[in-house]
Amino acid sequence: MILKLIFIKKGALSGIMKIFAASDLHGDQSLAERLAERAEKEQADLVILAGDITHNDTSTKNIIGPFVKRQRKVMIIPGNHDSITTVDFLAEMYGIKNMHGYSATYGDIGFFGCGGATVGPHTQMSDEEIFSTLKYSHEQVKDAKKKVMITHVHPSGSKIERFSQFFPGSEGVTRAIKEFKPDIVLCGHIHEAAGIEEILGKSRVINVGKVGKVIEL
Repeated sequence: MILKLIFIKKGALSGIMKIFAASDLHGDQSLAERLAERAEKEQADLVILAGDITHNDTSTKNIIGPFVKRQRKVMIIPGNHDSITTVDFLAEMYGIKNMHGYSATYGDIGFFGCGGATVGPHTQMSDEEIFSTLKYSHEQVKDAKKKVMITHVHPSGSKIERFSQFFPGSEGVTRAIKEFKPDIVLCGHIHEAAGIEEILGKSRVINVGKVGKVIEL
């Protein structure tokens, strides 16, 4: 299934797309408001929330609303503290895109994603399931000039993995990076690694964290 985003901003007209990405809000309404303010100030064409939007499926109120009321386009995926059902509900309620197992295109940029993690109370997936989901969603954008892969869990063998003794990275994410060669990989999950960037193969991997990150493509 291809979800096409049809909207044009100033950046898109100049050939540059500005993305504002964050993760791990855990139902914090005041944080959502601050991030939405920043996304508006940055004139972001697209907001991406890379999982753990809620806290164990509670605290859904005023988490997406601050972005939508500022007329930001939003993509979301579930983390290991969000069920797929809750993320589907938020996507339908606010008219935004749940990217778990789906793809979208914006100009010459293809987006594909998989939420969840290998551990956690919700959306717990095996490495094989994570890779299979990414493979399925990637198929629709494989020929895109630029590609952005959205996950919640970080790749195994990454610098990000060293920041936690309890939450290993996903071998499925690492395999997807090697095979699909996305330009950008956006993830979260490990709070202590927020803001960490590294290069794996030809891909720029960013733990966007709750502080958020502006990326231009």
